[in-house]
Amino acid sequence: MSTIFTKIIDGEIPGRFVWKDEDVVAFLTIGPLADGHTLVVPREEVDRWTDASPELLSKVMLVAQRIGQAQVQAFDVERAGMIIAGFEVHHLHVHVWPATSEAEFNFQRAQHNPDPATMDAAAEKLRQALRDGGHGEFVPES
Repeated sequence: MSTIFTKIIDGEIPGRFVWKDEDVVAFLTIGPLADGHTLVVPREEVDRWTDASPELLSKVMLVAQRIGQAQVQAFDVERAGMIIAGFEVHHLHVHVWPATSEAEFNFQRAQHNPDPATMDAAAEKLRQALRDGGHGEFVPES
């Protein structure tokens, strides 16, 4: 049975994609901790990060790093936060978001009804930072 992430990847459910390659995609989460909060997800359905092949996990982490670098630039923050939790959806995913303190590492702070226009603007800002960082070939139009 497909996970919700597979349905997003396959276009059955809309997503605000900022990265697409043959192995990994990245799209904004619907419950952000900050503007630009992105999920980095392998196309392959792997439940736990500890079950991923070393090659796939390396690719996910490389994309997460590139997303984090773009967030630092796009949202003018000192750091990007990252968490692998994996309890809410049983499909490997890495949360990456612009962060200013450890207090932001708390999913209780997630926005439950973010403004769609704000989300669209954050996605475009992140896409542009990825293009500026030399990753344009992996950045979808929207």
